[in-house]
Amino acid sequence: MQTLEVAHELTLEMAQAAVDAAAKRAEQLNTKMNIAVVDGGNNLKAFLRMDGAWLGSIDIAIRKAKTARSFDMPTGELGRLSQPGGALFNIEHSNGGLITFPGGIPLKSADGGVIGAIGVSGSTVENDHEVAVAAIAYAQDAT
Repeated sequence: MQTLEVAHELTLEMAQAAVDAAAKRAEQLNTKMNIAVVDGGNNLKAFLRMDGAWLGSIDIAIRKAKTARSFDMPTGELGRLSQPGGALFNIEHSNGGLITFPGGIPLKSADGGVIGAIGVSGSTVENDHEVAVAAIAYAQDAT
């Protein structure tokens, strides 16, 4: 399996591995998630709607991934910066609508280049973030 450590482009195999790891963590948390992975160009590369996951969370998961890639930062961090009085207040209204709460995280290669992002939705934002982190940790450690 190709790893994020040597890749400069997100492959389908890597995207699917991230989705699989996220689904496994969601199952451990006893929750149902929608999981989206976008590539470096912000195009949807892989997606999973777990059985019974909320239909409304499909768009949220995709937008979280796209938001994380568009700004190369976790969506929760963007949310902190977009609070009233913050440097990016109201940014969520740009780019056709952004998601500025946790659950979206950039995927990076070992050299620090962003090669995509994952977005997770379907539970609390804390669980969404935890599932996304688990997917990234797995993908970066994959051999």
